[in-house]
Amino acid sequence: MLPTFVIFLREGVEASMIIAILLAYLARSGHREHFRDVYLGVGAALVLAFGGGAAAFLLIHSYEGSRVQAIFETGTYLLACGVLTCMTFWMHSHARTLSRELRERTDRAMGRGARFSLALVSFQAVGREGLETVVFTLAIFFAASGSQGSFAGSVPAAALGAALGTMGALVVAFAIYRLGHRINLGRFFQVVGSLLMLFAAGLLADAVENLQQLGWLPFLLHPLWNTSAQLSEQGAVGDVLHTFLGYAAQPTPLQLLAYLVYVLAAVGGFFWIAGRRTPPRPTPAATAG
Repeated sequence: MLPTFVIFLREGVEASMIIAILLAYLARSGHREHFRDVYLGVGAALVLAFGGGAAAFLLIHSYEGSRVQAIFETGTYLLACGVLTCMTFWMHSHARTLSRELRERTDRAMGRGARFSLALVSFQAVGREGLETVVFTLAIFFAASGSQGSFAGSVPAAALGAALGTMGALVVAFAIYRLGHRINLGRFFQVVGSLLMLFAAGLLADAVENLQQLGWLPFLLHPLWNTSAQLSEQGAVGDVLHTFLGYAAQPTPLQLLAYLVYVLAAVGGFFWIAGRRTPPRPTPAATAG
């Protein structure tokens, strides 16, 4: 439940934040009549995301337990890890300028067929986040099914987390619409982005495990330890830690190496960039001059 809550909260906040900025700008510029065009684009994007997610779920569920599922599962892990990493860095670098960029896109849309252009802007924003969420949710299902033993068995808890995350995102979106610049979105995406980097590291470790089981990485196979008796992946706590942080009761050296290298590179780079973007405090000499 926790992984889908964080994913849907983060993706929902980004998508709804974009829509809230669009609506707020249209309202302030006296173009409320175009709200319906934005809603049309949002609706089309949601249909695409839910339809694609349902089709992917049913397709992979029909191959449950087979080598085909293992291969698709591995590809989903790697894709989700890569998209999560790129998405987190992109949003962190654009959080401060996103509102201005959207206003500029809206102005251009108003000048060349407002109805279609505004619908397209909202469709692209929500559709991108929706498809990303589908990939991440499938990865969560796969990770949870590895500890629970059933792909479909992970659905109820994941659905609850998704519902709570979506509601939380709508609350944040309403606050953005009402309060605007007074919300520190940069800090929000920094905190949530850091959590999702750890989730991506776990997905990478799961992908390495699958590649070793498929025989495509036939080295460093012997488990380093076995903590199943102390913290089983089938237990409630172990399942959450496995799905969200990549905990493995019997990790191989290659799994652990991939996890640590990713965490040091991605999370370290994330905070290094955040530190570079923080303006330095003026020195007393500079202030006096």
